[in-house]
Amino acid sequence: MASGTVIADPAPEVAGRLPRELVRLALTVMLGGVMVGLDATMTNVAINTLARDFDTSLATIQWISTGYLLALAMVIPLSAWSAERFGARATWIASITLFTLGSLLCGVAWSAGSLIAFRVLQGLGGGMIAPLIQTILARAAGPAQLPRVIAVIGVPAMLAPVLGPALGGLLVSHASWRLIFFINIPICAAALLATSRVAMPDTKRAAASRLDILGLALLSPGIAAIVYGLAQAGTRGGFRDSHVLIPILLGLALLLLFAMHALRTRIEPIIDLRLFRVRSFSGASAVVFFFSMAMLGTALILPLYYQQVRGESALQAGLLLATQGLGFGFALIFASRLSGRVGPRQLVFAGLVLTATSTIAFTQIGTETSYIVLSAAALVSGLGIGAALVPSMAGAYRGLVDDAIARATSSLRILQQLGGSFGIAILAVVLQQGISDHPGAGLASAFADTYWWALGFTALAVIPTFLLPSTPPPEERESSLQ
Repeated sequence: MASGTVIADPAPEVAGRLPRELVRLALTVMLGGVMVGLDATMTNVAINTLARDFDTSLATIQWISTGYLLALAMVIPLSAWSAERFGARATWIASITLFTLGSLLCGVAWSAGSLIAFRVLQGLGGGMIAPLIQTILARAAGPAQLPRVIAVIGVPAMLAPVLGPALGGLLVSHASWRLIFFINIPICAAALLATSRVAMPDTKRAAASRLDILGLALLSPGIAAIVYGLAQAGTRGGFRDSHVLIPILLGLALLLLFAMHALRTRIEPIIDLRLFRVRSFSGASAVVFFFSMAMLGTALILPLYYQQVRGESALQAGLLLATQGLGFGFALIFASRLSGRVGPRQLVFAGLVLTATSTIAFTQIGTETSYIVLSAAALVSGLGIGAALVPSMAGAYRGLVDDAIARATSSLRILQQLGGSFGIAILAVVLQQGISDHPGAGLASAFADTYWWALGFTALAVIPTFLLPSTPPPEERESSLQ
């Protein structure tokens, strides 16, 4: 169909089946979402192999994940601006193409430094994909059919955290780690081919909003400097070294300048700090930030434990991680059903309790801990992640006017990626230091001690849950009683 076609109003077909063109569009954008999800989970199981092949430390190799997450966070605001300026189709094609190029370059990387740089390039493309999916489907489906469209792509999307570790482990163990990046290329090609055959909504605006260039110039280097300083602490032996203090202090100064700019600028800032005046948004943002520190940070630790302490292959480590993905998928299903009866506060608190319970179990891991116990703890962890993360993000919109929803969505996604960046950097430093302090038989203790930090991040996420709404939205509460 013509590239500039706008999908017709689907309202007349709400009671029947979804329009075929709408389903095709949903499946097309799903390819992009699954691709990014698979890439993230596959890379986690390859960290040990990459550190060995490039003969580098964990504090250095963790930048493969940290740099990627920082790039994801910084490019999120560009997706909304670009969709309004150039249109959804052009922005979608550009993001998929950039992700493809980054994947190709990652696959031919010759050093840890080159791989980190190419992962950042890959993140610049991947960061726009998730927000674009939301924008495209919301415009094409309309509010009445959007939940049904999400259900169409939801099940395949939930397979990424289950299949990603296993597929990544299979490639790393029986072929080469380079294939975890090369495998993205045919998926990207399929996504681009499918894009040429579907209609996408027209998102161009005659007077597109201005891009907050100054905010981007302050926020991006500020966050990167802090994360760099934290990573240096692992190789410099502490936080008193000038190579650690100077980047952190510089980063904090840049963040302070950004905060002053964001509160005064007349254009839409990268992160709209004025949204934090709304209680529910403030609570949800804090939960998402601290919980992402724990969630994405520990995603790096468990596969390393299986490979470094238990001597498992990347494939075996990936298979052992599958229970966490299953738990996450089940939690998404049940959380969506309970959201009409239970408020976000209760769901998020229950999810955090589950996550804390699993983390406490991981603080007790040793060299011979039962795999049944570890898999059960991973399953509970997945249940907790799904139960806490999704309701907290949904609860952020309570009390916001319609015009603020787009800004809130962008800010939440940025905070999620930033929390993950901080979490990975800090836990990697703690683990690296623990490995140095517990060589040989004491290696398991380094992993167990690191999980106490993750438990602390989870505990911090509990505090702002009391700012979340304790009742479901009136319209959801009414529909659940019918």
